[in-house]
Amino acid sequence: MSPGTETQELAHSSTDDSLVVYDDSSSPLITNPEETSSNHRTAPSQGVCRRLYISHFLSTWSSRMFEFGAVLFLASIFPATLLYASIYALVRSLAAIVLSSWLGSLVDRSNRLSVLRKSIVWQRVPVAGSCLCFVALLASKNSAVVLPLFSIAALLACIEKLASVVNTVAVERDWVIVVSDSLSLPRQELNASMRRIDLFCKLFAPVFISLVDSFSTRAAIWTVFCLNASSVLVEYLAIAQVYKAVPELARGRDSALDDNNVPSEPMNEGFLQRAVTYTKSALQPWREYVTSPACLPSFALSVLYLTVLSFGAQMVTYLLHTGFNSLEVSCMRIGAVVAELAGTWAAPLAMNKIGPVRSGLWFINYQFACLAASAAAFLFLDPSSRLVALCLILGVALSRLGLWGFDLAVQFLVQENTDEGTRARFSSTEMALQNIFELLSFASTIMFPLPEQFKYPVLISYSAVAVAAICFAVYVRRERGHLLHTSKCLGGDKLWSPSRTNRVGHRNRREASF
Repeated sequence: MSPGTETQELAHSSTDDSLVVYDDSSSPLITNPEETSSNHRTAPSQGVCRRLYISHFLSTWSSRMFEFGAVLFLASIFPATLLYASIYALVRSLAAIVLSSWLGSLVDRSNRLSVLRKSIVWQRVPVAGSCLCFVALLASKNSAVVLPLFSIAALLACIEKLASVVNTVAVERDWVIVVSDSLSLPRQELNASMRRIDLFCKLFAPVFISLVDSFSTRAAIWTVFCLNASSVLVEYLAIAQVYKAVPELARGRDSALDDNNVPSEPMNEGFLQRAVTYTKSALQPWREYVTSPACLPSFALSVLYLTVLSFGAQMVTYLLHTGFNSLEVSCMRIGAVVAELAGTWAAPLAMNKIGPVRSGLWFINYQFACLAASAAAFLFLDPSSRLVALCLILGVALSRLGLWGFDLAVQFLVQENTDEGTRARFSSTEMALQNIFELLSFASTIMFPLPEQFKYPVLISYSAVAVAAICFAVYVRRERGHLLHTSKCLGGDKLWSPSRTNRVGHRNRREASF
């Protein structure tokens, strides 16, 4: 190879993400300046991550505490029925189904800091209003005011749910990617850390509010109110500091709001034409979702939301009716969340070892296997017996490792295969789909509201896990050409992505030409 050719190759290869030239001893001779300064950015990176974690912790703690507390409050206000708790959760899911895609488009177009701050406020105000409604319902002896107060609480729950969707999409599906790329942090680890915060709050927030509720439901409601109101300013400021420390978060977003002020359609359109235009606009995110390379794994994850096999409202209410108290149920959640936390450590290790595609396949099949005994117990034994309840608790707890390992594997695949300009829209459409299946899960307990009929929602949920496993198996077959390759089960393809595959292939062909 001539010196001129070597110079051209060096200039050509400098357009890659990083420039590193090695001699025969594999010592770096030329390095990217960004890489050489990475050691000096360790402390600022830790500070940014710490503030991001604080904001996410405060938001998640408030959300988890209110989510579980609302179940306990409704169970105290409306004893001996699953109806009100199911309707409450169903309405929240319906609101997310209808408006999530639109909110995702708004997030894609809007200034990142502005939209996230608004989501924080609109999460906290409805929680405070809901607590006041619960206090009034708990004290009210007049049946005439029960329905209006419950309706207001349900409406406020819808607003809180939508704000939570915006916050989750913005932070977990957009900010995390920008921060990890800007600070050269491993994205799998940052994803896992954010998930650990969520699971930590999922473990301790319900236990905390259950301890208070065991003494007084009224005191528990006021506790939620006070903690929700007192932490909003800290979260508000922490996320602003992250935004200021990472300039890339502001890039390409500040002018988007001005474009949104221009009407996209003439104001003198007829009603029918406006309806057609609106329908096309509403369906566009779904068309993008269906045609995305990440559609099938995302759909497989979404199907798992059609479930009562979790320590959610339906299963908690069933266990309370079986004879367990709220503190015992919260303690049972500890084992489940410990398994979930184990999944957040197992998933990055598995993805580094065998890649996200194979990891997802192993995790979803592990979840399917763990739930088999629970489904069989409901099918062949008395659903109201303690033995069946214990089988359910054990199976669900063990399955959570597979669920969250699968969740992180799919999240990585979605991040790798979604463009920045449509990232929030895809994720919010995915969340809308998840809420559709979640709505169907609550519809199953509305159709079968008695604890003795709980086996039917359980069997429906187990069938949904089977569907998710099949869908992901189809995706694996499509991407790899086979489901299992025993000679490579413990190595190879460690971080698969189409973009990475194309870059590697292009680089190999380019090097071969020289």
